[in-house]
Amino acid sequence: MKLEPIITSLLDNDLYKANMDKVLLNQFADANVEWEYKNRDAATRKFTQEMVDEIKEQVKHFCSLKFKKNELEWLDKACPWLGHTYLTFLSIYQPQFDWYDIKLVEDQISVVIKGPQYLTTWCETPTMAIISEVWFKMALSQNEYKDAEEELYRRTEIKIQKLINGEWKLGPWSDFGTRRRFSKKSFDKIISMYVQSKSNFPKDTIFVGTSNMELAMKYKIKPVGTMAHELIQSIGQGYPERNPAYSNKFVMDAWHKEFGTENGTYLTDCIGTDVFLKDFDKINAKLFDGVRHDSGDPYEWAEKMIKHYEKLDIDPKNKTLLFSDGLDFDRAHKLYTTFNGRVKVAFGIGTYVVADTNIKHMNQVLKVVEVNGSSVAKLSDVEGKNMCRDKNYIDYLKRTIAWRMEH
Repeated sequence: MKLEPIITSLLDNDLYKANMDKVLLNQFADANVEWEYKNRDAATRKFTQEMVDEIKEQVKHFCSLKFKKNELEWLDKACPWLGHTYLTFLSIYQPQFDWYDIKLVEDQISVVIKGPQYLTTWCETPTMAIISEVWFKMALSQNEYKDAEEELYRRTEIKIQKLINGEWKLGPWSDFGTRRRFSKKSFDKIISMYVQSKSNFPKDTIFVGTSNMELAMKYKIKPVGTMAHELIQSIGQGYPERNPAYSNKFVMDAWHKEFGTENGTYLTDCIGTDVFLKDFDKINAKLFDGVRHDSGDPYEWAEKMIKHYEKLDIDPKNKTLLFSDGLDFDRAHKLYTTFNGRVKVAFGIGTYVVADTNIKHMNQVLKVVEVNGSSVAKLSDVEGKNMCRDKNYIDYLKRTIAWRMEH
């Protein structure tokens, strides 16, 4: 490696990886998946062979890591729902470089990861964090990099002062930025700045914690997160004998089997919120503490969710709407002031917190595209976030959903 190691702990990952992995290990260990990387800014952000070589070496170093005893002890206390059996599995877990295929294709990096999902799921976020940091450090000059880093801290200081002054009211909010961070060093510093300042925020702005387990442990704050699209894609679409229009039902059943009433925030948009609501019956709506928004108009979505709770004779004031789609503090403030009092409101804010500088953040995804040899798709509430290799599969999935919605 030409750079210092970027990932130095397996806890440098998002909490929802552990949550989903427990379900996958215990109930879907036969899910063999393929992950595919996509640079959404391919037209303007290029890669070189030198960058790809460095990324490979950084990934190899990541694959040399194992969970430390004190990390597992912290997980046991911070996340008791994971349980001792699962933590025993983590004590022997180690990512493998053999799962990866990393290469330069023309001027873009190609990353494919293959293997059982309960093993490879831990690779997604660290790999993207590596790609982001390597690109910034190798594409920018030393002065450009230093200026970008200083601008990141300057903007953070301004935001914190505005929060202290009460210019924004956010309610409970958390950092969701691990995969989009500018660098590990800057990420750590920014979280420390919010931790040091949170006691000065007005009572209606609460910095809850971070999705990053390593920093939650370091700064003694709450680790935050439940699930991602990959779980719904795999459980709902990765088994051909199942009708994928019922993906959310299969996942909710598996989640309750694993966690009971714990970890109760459901992601609604993997195959569209409208079809999700078909399975979000009174039992599920009571068992889950709330739902997460990740695509589409957040105001329309919130009104739809509030109306659905009321239709089920459930008081929305007892449920949480967690917004997490491309937020900044201004958007969060407007959502909070609109819906606070009608429902509990919370926010997961990523890029704006950890990569807001004079250089555009790394707009990237690393998604499950195949399960057990069959294509799977993410069909969010906006077309721009959809991802699938096989157009025929998208057509099939849309037909199953349409049939269910119409009948």
